[in-house]
Amino acid sequence: MRRVTLFVNGSHRDGKVVAVYGALSDLLSVASNKLNIKAVNLYNGKGGLIDDIALIRDDDVLYVSEGETFIDPEAHDKEMEAKSSMCTDWITLNVGGQYFTTTRSTLVNKEPESMLAHMFRDKVCHMAFFGEQDAWGNKRDHQGGFLIDRSPEFFMPILNYLRHGQLIVNKGLNLLGVLEEAKFFGIESLIEQLELEIKNSLPAEDHSPISRKEFVRFLLATPTKSELRCQGLNFRGTDLSRLDLRYINFKMANLSNCNLSHANLCSSNLERADLSGAILDGANLQGVKMLCSNAEGASLKGCNFEDPSGLKANLEGANLKGVDMEGSQMTGINLRVATLKNAKLKNCNLRGATLAGTDLENCDLSGCDLQEANLRGSNVKGAIFEEMLTPLHMSQSVR
Repeated sequence: MRRVTLFVNGSHRDGKVVAVYGALSDLLSVASNKLNIKAVNLYNGKGGLIDDIALIRDDDVLYVSEGETFIDPEAHDKEMEAKSSMCTDWITLNVGGQYFTTTRSTLVNKEPESMLAHMFRDKVCHMAFFGEQDAWGNKRDHQGGFLIDRSPEFFMPILNYLRHGQLIVNKGLNLLGVLEEAKFFGIESLIEQLELEIKNSLPAEDHSPISRKEFVRFLLATPTKSELRCQGLNFRGTDLSRLDLRYINFKMANLSNCNLSHANLCSSNLERADLSGAILDGANLQGVKMLCSNAEGASLKGCNFEDPSGLKANLEGANLKGVDMEGSQMTGINLRVATLKNAKLKNCNLRGATLAGTDLENCDLSGCDLQEANLRGSNVKGAIFEEMLTPLHMSQSVR
Protein backbone atom coordinates (compact mmCIF):
# COMPACT_ATOMS: atom_id res chain seq x y z
CA MET A 1 0.00 0.00 0.00
CA ARG A 2 1.28 3.43 -0.97
CA ARG A 3 1.29 6.42 1.38
CA VAL A 4 1.48 10.07 0.42
CA THR A 5 1.67 13.38 2.30
CA LEU A 6 -0.94 15.95 1.34
CA PHE A 7 -0.63 19.75 1.77
CA VAL A 8 -2.99 22.56 0.85
CA ASN A 9 -1.84 24.22 -2.36
CA GLY A 10 0.94 26.79 -1.66
CA SER A 11 1.68 25.58 1.86
CA HIS A 12 3.93 23.03 3.51
CA ARG A 13 2.26 23.20 6.90
CA ASP A 14 -0.31 20.90 8.55
CA GLY A 15 0.23 18.09 6.11
CA LYS A 16 -1.74 14.86 6.26
CA VAL A 17 -0.40 11.36 5.55
CA VAL A 18 -3.00 9.21 3.80
CA ALA A 19 -3.15 5.82 2.10
CA VAL A 20 -3.62 5.64 -1.67
CA TYR A 21 -6.24 3.25 -2.94
CA GLY A 22 -8.96 3.03 -5.53
CA ALA A 23 -9.36 5.75 -8.16
CA LEU A 24 -8.09 9.37 -8.22
CA SER A 25 -11.55 10.53 -7.16
CA ASP A 26 -11.23 8.45 -3.98
CA LEU A 27 -7.95 10.18 -3.10
CA LEU A 28 -9.52 13.63 -3.73
CA SER A 29 -12.39 12.69 -1.44
CA VAL A 30 -9.97 11.69 1.33
CA ALA A 31 -8.00 14.94 0.79
CA SER A 32 -11.20 16.99 1.11
CA ASN A 33 -12.00 15.38 4.46
CA LYS A 34 -8.49 15.58 5.86
CA LEU A 35 -7.71 19.17 4.78
CA ASN A 36 -11.25 20.61 5.12
CA ILE A 37 -11.30 21.90 1.56
CA LYS A 38 -13.08 20.96 -1.64
CA ALA A 39 -10.25 19.12 -3.37
CA VAL A 40 -10.31 19.38 -7.17
CA ASN A 41 -6.70 19.02 -8.40
CA LEU A 42 -3.52 17.29 -7.25
CA TYR A 43 -0.03 18.61 -8.02
CA ASN A 44 3.40 17.13 -7.40
CA GLY A 45 6.23 19.19 -5.86
CA LYS A 46 7.20 20.65 -9.24
CA GLY A 47 3.68 21.78 -10.09
CA GLY A 48 2.80 18.89 -12.38
CA LEU A 49 -0.93 18.12 -12.54
CA ILE A 50 -1.68 14.51 -11.60
CA ASP A 51 -4.59 13.09 -13.58
CA ASP A 52 -3.90 9.38 -13.04
CA ILE A 53 -3.53 7.66 -9.67
CA ALA A 54 -1.02 5.26 -11.23
CA LEU A 55 1.44 8.18 -11.47
CA ILE A 56 1.59 8.49 -7.70
CA ARG A 57 4.51 6.80 -5.95
CA ASP A 58 5.02 5.82 -2.36
CA ASP A 59 5.99 8.70 -0.03
CA ASP A 60 5.17 11.36 -2.64
CA VAL A 61 4.44 14.91 -1.40
CA LEU A 62 1.36 16.23 -3.13
CA TYR A 63 -0.44 19.59 -3.10
CA VAL A 64 -4.23 19.78 -3.17
CA SER A 65 -6.02 22.73 -4.76
CA GLU A 66 -9.65 23.77 -5.01
CA GLY A 67 -9.27 24.45 -8.71
CA GLU A 68 -6.62 27.21 -8.68
CA THR A 69 -3.26 26.75 -10.38
CA PHE A 70 -0.21 25.43 -8.54
CA ILE A 71 1.38 27.79 -5.98
CA ASP A 72 5.03 27.18 -5.16
CA PRO A 73 5.11 26.98 -1.33
CA GLU A 74 8.62 28.40 -1.10
CA ALA A 75 7.74 31.40 -3.27
CA HIS A 76 4.54 31.84 -1.31
CA ASP A 77 6.44 31.88 2.00
CA LYS A 78 8.75 34.59 0.68
CA GLU A 79 5.78 36.67 -0.43
CA MET A 80 4.15 36.29 2.96
CA GLU A 81 7.37 37.34 4.68
CA ALA A 82 7.51 40.44 2.50
CA LYS A 83 3.95 41.33 3.36
CA SER A 84 4.61 40.66 7.02
CA SER A 85 7.54 43.08 6.97
CA MET A 86 5.26 45.67 5.40
CA CYS A 87 2.84 45.53 8.32
CA THR A 88 5.21 45.36 11.25
CA ASP A 89 4.76 49.02 12.28
CA TRP A 90 4.72 51.59 9.48
CA ILE A 91 1.31 52.53 8.12
CA THR A 92 0.21 54.87 5.36
CA LEU A 93 -3.13 56.62 5.78
CA ASN A 94 -5.07 58.21 2.93
CA VAL A 95 -7.14 60.82 4.77
CA GLY A 96 -9.43 62.67 2.39
CA GLY A 97 -6.90 62.29 -0.45
CA GLN A 98 -3.81 63.35 1.53
CA TYR A 99 -1.24 60.77 2.61
CA PHE A 100 0.11 60.48 6.15
CA THR A 101 2.80 57.96 7.10
CA THR A 102 3.05 56.97 10.73
CA THR A 103 3.57 53.95 12.93
CA ARG A 104 0.96 51.61 14.26
CA SER A 105 2.27 52.20 17.79
CA THR A 106 1.56 55.95 17.39
CA LEU A 107 -2.06 55.25 16.54
CA VAL A 108 -2.51 52.59 19.21
CA ASN A 109 -0.45 53.43 22.28
CA LYS A 110 -1.23 57.09 23.06
CA GLU A 111 -5.03 56.66 23.15
CA PRO A 112 -5.66 52.89 23.41
CA GLU A 113 -9.46 53.31 23.57
CA SER A 114 -9.72 55.63 20.55
CA MET A 115 -11.25 54.66 17.24
CA LEU A 116 -7.84 54.77 15.54
CA ALA A 117 -6.42 52.36 18.12
CA HIS A 118 -9.26 49.92 17.55
CA MET A 119 -8.97 50.30 13.77
CA PHE A 120 -5.29 49.40 13.61
CA ARG A 121 -4.75 47.11 16.57
CA ASP A 122 -4.19 43.57 15.18
CA LYS A 123 -5.98 44.39 11.93
CA VAL A 124 -3.22 45.77 9.71
CA CYS A 125 -1.49 42.48 9.03
CA HIS A 126 -4.78 40.77 8.26
CA MET A 127 -5.55 43.39 5.64
CA ALA A 128 -2.01 43.32 4.26
CA PHE A 129 -2.30 39.58 3.59
CA PHE A 130 -5.83 39.41 2.28
CA GLY A 131 -6.77 42.97 1.21
CA GLU A 132 -10.14 42.62 2.88
CA GLN A 133 -12.34 45.35 4.28
CA ASP A 134 -11.95 45.64 8.06
CA ALA A 135 -14.66 45.95 10.68
CA TRP A 136 -14.54 49.77 10.42
CA GLY A 137 -15.31 49.82 6.69
CA ASN A 138 -11.80 50.93 5.68
CA LYS A 139 -10.10 49.67 2.56
CA ARG A 140 -6.67 50.21 1.04
CA ASP A 141 -6.19 52.26 -2.10
CA HIS A 142 -4.03 51.30 -5.10
CA GLN A 143 -0.92 52.60 -3.30
CA GLY A 144 -1.61 50.64 -0.13
CA GLY A 145 -2.86 53.58 1.93
CA PHE A 146 -5.70 52.98 4.36
CA LEU A 147 -8.69 55.07 3.21
CA ILE A 148 -10.23 57.33 5.85
CA ASP A 149 -12.93 59.73 4.71
CA ARG A 150 -12.14 62.70 6.98
CA SER A 151 -10.62 66.17 6.64
CA PRO A 152 -6.82 66.03 6.26
CA GLU A 153 -6.50 69.65 7.41
CA PHE A 154 -8.02 68.88 10.80
CA PHE A 155 -6.46 65.39 11.04
CA MET A 156 -2.86 66.63 11.00
CA PRO A 157 -2.96 68.23 14.50
CA ILE A 158 -4.54 65.04 15.84
CA LEU A 159 -1.79 62.84 14.37
CA ASN A 160 0.92 65.15 15.73
CA TYR A 161 -0.72 65.03 19.15
CA LEU A 162 -0.62 61.22 19.07
CA ARG A 163 3.07 61.42 18.11
CA HIS A 164 4.37 63.73 20.83
CA GLY A 165 1.45 64.59 23.14
CA GLN A 166 1.42 68.31 22.33
CA LEU A 167 -1.45 70.24 20.75
CA ILE A 168 0.05 72.32 17.94
CA VAL A 169 -2.32 74.06 15.54
CA ASN A 170 -1.28 76.23 12.60
CA LYS A 171 -2.37 79.85 12.70
CA GLY A 172 -5.75 80.40 11.09
CA LEU A 173 -6.93 76.80 11.56
CA ASN A 174 -10.39 76.61 13.10
CA LEU A 175 -10.12 74.79 16.42
CA LEU A 176 -13.77 73.78 16.18
CA GLY A 177 -12.90 71.62 13.16
CA VAL A 178 -10.06 69.92 15.06
CA LEU A 179 -12.41 69.40 18.00
CA GLU A 180 -14.98 67.66 15.79
CA GLU A 181 -12.29 65.31 14.42
CA ALA A 182 -11.02 64.60 17.93
CA LYS A 183 -14.57 63.70 18.96
CA PHE A 184 -15.01 61.51 15.87
CA PHE A 185 -11.82 59.55 16.55
CA GLY A 186 -12.44 59.45 20.31
CA ILE A 187 -9.23 61.20 21.41
CA GLU A 188 -10.56 62.01 24.88
CA SER A 189 -7.53 63.78 26.36
CA LEU A 190 -7.28 66.00 23.28
CA ILE A 191 -10.99 66.87 23.45
CA GLU A 192 -10.49 68.37 26.92
CA GLN A 193 -7.51 70.45 25.74
CA LEU A 194 -9.32 71.73 22.67
CA GLU A 195 -12.43 72.73 24.60
CA LEU A 196 -10.24 74.72 27.00
CA GLU A 197 -8.32 76.34 24.11
CA ILE A 198 -11.55 77.34 22.39
CA LYS A 199 -12.97 78.78 25.59
CA ASN A 200 -9.81 80.83 26.19
CA SER A 201 -9.68 82.05 22.59
CA LEU A 202 -13.20 83.51 22.64
CA PRO A 203 -13.32 87.27 23.03
CA ALA A 204 -14.43 88.48 26.43
CA GLU A 205 -18.13 89.23 26.56
CA ASP A 206 -18.88 92.92 26.30
CA HIS A 207 -21.01 93.84 29.32
CA SER A 208 -20.61 97.57 28.85
CA PRO A 209 -23.87 99.54 28.83
CA ILE A 210 -25.63 100.36 25.56
CA SER A 211 -25.11 104.01 24.68
CA ARG A 212 -27.84 106.43 23.68
CA LYS A 213 -26.43 106.66 20.16
CA GLU A 214 -26.48 102.87 19.73
CA PHE A 215 -29.99 102.58 21.08
CA VAL A 216 -31.36 105.42 18.94
CA ARG A 217 -29.86 103.75 15.87
CA PHE A 218 -31.53 100.53 16.99
CA LEU A 219 -34.88 102.28 17.40
CA LEU A 220 -34.70 103.92 13.97
CA ALA A 221 -33.94 100.59 12.30
CA THR A 222 -36.95 98.87 13.88
CA PRO A 223 -40.43 99.12 12.31
CA THR A 224 -42.86 100.94 14.58
CA LYS A 225 -45.24 97.98 14.62
CA SER A 226 -42.57 95.48 15.62
CA GLU A 227 -42.23 94.36 19.22
CA LEU A 228 -38.89 95.62 20.45
CA ARG A 229 -37.27 93.18 22.85
CA CYS A 230 -34.66 94.70 25.17
CA GLN A 231 -35.06 91.99 27.76
CA GLY A 232 -32.06 91.68 30.06
CA LEU A 233 -29.97 94.35 28.28
CA ASN A 234 -27.62 96.68 30.10
CA PHE A 235 -28.52 100.39 29.96
CA ARG A 236 -26.84 101.35 33.24
CA GLY A 237 -26.36 105.11 33.42
CA THR A 238 -27.50 105.69 29.81
CA ASP A 239 -29.31 108.88 28.84
CA LEU A 240 -32.66 107.78 27.41
CA SER A 241 -34.50 110.99 28.22
CA ARG A 242 -37.35 112.23 26.01
CA LEU A 243 -37.29 109.09 23.81
CA ASP A 244 -40.39 107.30 22.58
CA LEU A 245 -40.09 103.94 24.35
CA ARG A 246 -43.69 102.83 24.13
CA TYR A 247 -44.46 99.07 24.23
CA ILE A 248 -40.78 98.11 24.55
CA ASN A 249 -39.96 94.98 26.57
CA PHE A 250 -37.39 95.98 29.22
CA LYS A 251 -38.09 92.94 31.37
CA MET A 252 -35.12 92.24 33.70
CA ALA A 253 -33.08 94.97 31.98
CA ASN A 254 -30.49 96.98 33.90
CA LEU A 255 -31.72 100.58 33.86
CA SER A 256 -30.07 101.64 37.09
CA ASN A 257 -29.03 105.30 37.24
CA CYS A 258 -30.55 105.84 33.78
CA ASN A 259 -31.94 109.22 32.77
CA LEU A 260 -35.48 108.48 31.61
CA SER A 261 -36.91 111.90 32.36
CA HIS A 262 -39.83 112.88 30.12
CA ALA A 263 -39.52 109.57 28.23
CA ASN A 264 -42.68 107.96 26.90
CA LEU A 265 -42.83 104.52 28.53
CA CYS A 266 -46.53 103.99 27.87
CA SER A 267 -47.43 100.27 28.14
CA SER A 268 -43.76 99.27 28.32
CA ASN A 269 -42.75 96.17 30.26
CA LEU A 270 -40.37 96.91 33.14
CA GLU A 271 -41.12 93.74 35.08
CA ARG A 272 -38.21 92.82 37.40
CA ALA A 273 -36.10 95.57 35.81
CA ASP A 274 -33.44 97.36 37.85
CA LEU A 275 -34.40 101.05 38.01
CA SER A 276 -32.52 101.83 41.20
CA GLY A 277 -31.33 105.43 41.27
CA ALA A 278 -32.93 106.13 37.87
CA ILE A 279 -34.45 109.53 37.00
CA LEU A 280 -37.95 109.28 35.53
CA ASP A 281 -39.19 112.80 36.33
CA GLY A 282 -42.07 113.78 34.08
CA ALA A 283 -42.10 110.39 32.33
CA ASN A 284 -45.28 109.02 30.79
CA LEU A 285 -45.90 105.67 32.51
CA GLN A 286 -49.49 104.99 31.44
CA GLY A 287 -50.29 101.29 31.66
CA VAL A 288 -46.68 100.44 32.53
CA LYS A 289 -45.88 96.98 33.96
CA MET A 290 -43.37 97.22 36.80
CA LEU A 291 -44.16 94.06 38.72
CA CYS A 292 -41.40 93.21 41.21
CA SER A 293 -39.12 95.84 39.70
CA ASN A 294 -36.42 97.49 41.80
CA ALA A 295 -36.71 101.29 41.74
CA GLU A 296 -35.16 101.96 45.13
CA GLY A 297 -34.00 105.55 45.43
CA ALA A 298 -35.37 106.50 41.98
CA SER A 299 -36.93 109.87 41.19
CA LEU A 300 -40.43 109.76 39.64
CA LYS A 301 -41.58 113.31 40.31
CA GLY A 302 -44.51 114.48 38.23
CA CYS A 303 -44.95 111.18 36.39
CA ASN A 304 -48.21 110.26 34.74
CA PHE A 305 -49.44 106.73 35.46
CA GLU A 306 -53.04 107.59 34.63
CA ASP A 307 -54.41 106.18 31.37
CA PRO A 308 -57.64 107.82 30.15
CA SER A 309 -58.64 104.58 28.45
CA GLY A 310 -58.68 102.80 31.80
CA LEU A 311 -55.49 100.77 31.45
CA LYS A 312 -53.96 100.76 34.92
CA ALA A 313 -50.28 100.81 35.76
CA ASN A 314 -49.18 97.70 37.64
CA LEU A 315 -46.38 98.08 40.21
CA GLU A 316 -47.38 95.12 42.33
CA GLY A 317 -44.55 93.87 44.54
CA ALA A 318 -42.17 96.61 43.36
CA ASN A 319 -39.35 97.88 45.55
CA LEU A 320 -39.91 101.65 45.78
CA LYS A 321 -38.01 102.37 48.95
CA GLY A 322 -37.12 106.03 49.25
CA VAL A 323 -38.51 107.01 45.83
CA ASP A 324 -39.61 110.56 45.17
CA MET A 325 -43.01 110.45 43.40
CA GLU A 326 -44.19 113.90 44.41
CA GLY A 327 -47.00 115.30 42.28
CA SER A 328 -47.46 112.12 40.19
CA GLN A 329 -50.81 111.16 38.70
CA MET A 330 -51.54 107.61 39.88
CA THR A 331 -55.30 107.14 39.70
CA GLY A 332 -56.15 103.43 39.91
CA ILE A 333 -52.49 102.37 40.17
CA ASN A 334 -51.78 98.88 41.54
CA LEU A 335 -49.22 99.08 44.35
CA ARG A 336 -50.35 95.96 46.17
CA VAL A 337 -47.66 94.54 48.50
CA ALA A 338 -45.15 97.04 47.11
CA THR A 339 -42.51 98.53 49.40
CA LEU A 340 -42.69 102.34 49.67
CA LYS A 341 -40.86 102.78 52.94
CA ASN A 342 -39.56 106.37 53.36
CA ALA A 343 -41.01 107.32 49.95
CA LYS A 344 -42.14 110.86 49.14
CA LEU A 345 -45.68 110.86 47.80
CA LYS A 346 -46.66 114.46 48.49
CA ASN A 347 -49.56 115.81 46.45
CA CYS A 348 -49.99 112.56 44.50
CA ASN A 349 -53.31 111.57 43.00
CA LEU A 350 -53.94 108.08 44.39
CA ARG A 351 -57.69 107.91 43.78
CA GLY A 352 -58.86 104.32 43.57
CA ALA A 353 -55.29 103.08 44.05
CA THR A 354 -54.69 99.54 45.32
CA LEU A 355 -52.42 99.82 48.35
CA ALA A 356 -53.47 96.61 50.08
CA GLY A 357 -50.57 95.08 51.99
CA THR A 358 -48.29 97.93 50.91
CA ASP A 359 -45.46 99.02 53.18
CA LEU A 360 -46.01 102.79 53.64
CA GLU A 361 -43.86 103.13 56.74
CA ASN A 362 -42.59 106.70 57.19
CA CYS A 363 -44.08 107.72 53.83
CA ASP A 364 -44.96 111.35 53.25
CA LEU A 365 -48.54 111.22 51.95
CA SER A 366 -49.41 114.84 52.78
CA GLY A 367 -51.66 116.48 50.23
CA CYS A 368 -52.53 113.14 48.56
CA ASP A 369 -55.94 112.32 47.17
CA LEU A 370 -56.69 108.85 48.54
CA GLN A 371 -60.39 108.77 47.73
CA GLU A 372 -61.57 105.17 47.18
CA ALA A 373 -58.01 103.93 47.74
CA ASN A 374 -57.65 100.42 49.19
CA LEU A 375 -55.32 100.49 52.21
CA ARG A 376 -56.36 97.17 53.76
CA GLY A 377 -53.44 95.48 55.50
CA SER A 378 -51.00 98.23 54.61
CA ASN A 379 -48.29 99.37 57.02
CA VAL A 380 -48.80 103.09 57.71
CA LYS A 381 -46.53 103.27 60.75
CA GLY A 382 -45.01 106.74 60.90
CA ALA A 383 -46.74 107.79 57.67
CA ILE A 384 -47.59 111.49 57.29
CA PHE A 385 -51.16 112.24 56.26
CA GLU A 386 -51.13 116.02 56.90
CA GLU A 387 -53.08 118.30 54.60
CA MET A 388 -54.90 115.33 53.10
CA LEU A 389 -57.50 116.46 50.60
CA THR A 390 -60.36 114.66 52.37
CA PRO A 391 -59.33 114.58 56.05
CA LEU A 392 -62.89 114.69 57.36
CA HIS A 393 -64.07 111.79 55.32
CA MET A 394 -61.21 109.29 55.60
CA SER A 395 -63.46 106.63 57.04
CA GLN A 396 -65.74 106.97 54.06
CA SER A 397 -63.33 107.61 51.24
CA VAL A 398 -60.39 105.42 52.15
CA ARG A 399 -61.10 101.70 52.19
